[in-house]
Amino acid sequence: MPSTREVRQRIRSVKNIAQITRAMEAQAATKVRRAQARVLASRPFAEKAWEILLNLQAVSQGGALHPLLTPREEVRNVKIVLITSDRGLAGAFNTNIIRVARRFGQRLGKPVQYVTVGRKGRDSLIRMRENVVAEFSNLPANPTIADISPIARVSIDDFLSGAVDEVFIAYTDFVNMLTQRPVVKRLLPLTPYHTDDQAVAEYIKDVPAVSTGGRDYEYEPNPAAILDEIVPRFTLLQLYQAVLESQASEFAARMVAMRNASENAAVLVEELTLTYNKARQAAITSEILDIVGGAEALQSAIEKASQDIEESTIAL
Repeated sequence: MPSTREVRQRIRSVKNIAQITRAMEAQAATKVRRAQARVLASRPFAEKAWEILLNLQAVSQGGALHPLLTPREEVRNVKIVLITSDRGLAGAFNTNIIRVARRFGQRLGKPVQYVTVGRKGRDSLIRMRENVVAEFSNLPANPTIADISPIARVSIDDFLSGAVDEVFIAYTDFVNMLTQRPVVKRLLPLTPYHTDDQAVAEYIKDVPAVSTGGRDYEYEPNPAAILDEIVPRFTLLQLYQAVLESQASEFAARMVAMRNASENAAVLVEELTLTYNKARQAAITSEILDIVGGAEALQSAIEKASQDIEESTIAL
C-alpha cells in the first residue's frame, strides 16, 4: 500500500487537474454557444445557395454553365480538404474525422492529395506518410470569409488547372451538443456525389432537398458574367460552412470531454481519499501496536528487575 504522503500528493495533483478541466469546460461552453449560433445562422443560406446551384445545373440542358459545375469524364486525381482542430483534449473528435477521410480516400482507389486545416490533421497525416500538399492552421475562433479564402483558392486553382479532377471536404457535421458526425462532401465540381460503393456512401453527407419550382432565372448583364462571379463565391461559402460546422463540433466535443474528465477526477479523488484513510488508519494501528508492544516489554522488564531485586534481598 502506498504511503499517506504519496496518496496525499496524488490527491492534490488530481484536484489541480480537475480545476484545469473545469476551466476548459467553461471556456468551451462559452465558445460552443457562439459557434452554434453562427452555424444555425449561416446554414439556411448555405443550403439555399446549394439549391440554387443544383437548379442551375438542372436547367443547363446538358450544357456546361461553368467549369466548377462540370464533372470530369475521367477522375484521375482527387484532393481532400481535411478539417480538424489545432489542439487536442477534444475526445475522439480529431481521430474520427481523420479515420473517415483516410478510409474514404482509400476506397476511391485514386491518388489522393490532402489539404489540412488544423495542426492535428496535418501531424497525423504526415506521420502516416500521406501526400499533404498544403496546410492551414491557427484559424480564429470567429473565422471570416477572408480567413477561408486561401483554402478555397488552392482547391479552385488546382481543379481549374486539371491538377485534380475532384475535391472533397472531410469535416465534422454539427448535429447537437452531444452528437457530431464526421462526413465527406464533394466541393468540386459543385454537384451531388453519388456512388454505388456502400462503404463510401456511408460517409457522404446528405444534400438538402431541392425544390422543383422556381427554376427560371433572369441574368443581368449575362449568364456567363453572373456565373463567373457567384459560382466561386458559392464554392467558398460551402467551405466556410464546413469550417463553422467543424468548429462548433470541436467546442462541443471538448466541452463534453472536459466534463467527463472533471467527473472522473472527482471519482478518483474519492477513491484516493478512501485509500488515504485506509493507509492512515493502518499507520495509526501500527503505531498503537508498537506502543502496546513496547509497554508490554517494559512491564516485563520491570517485573523481571523487581524479581531479581527480591531474590538478591532474600539471599542476603
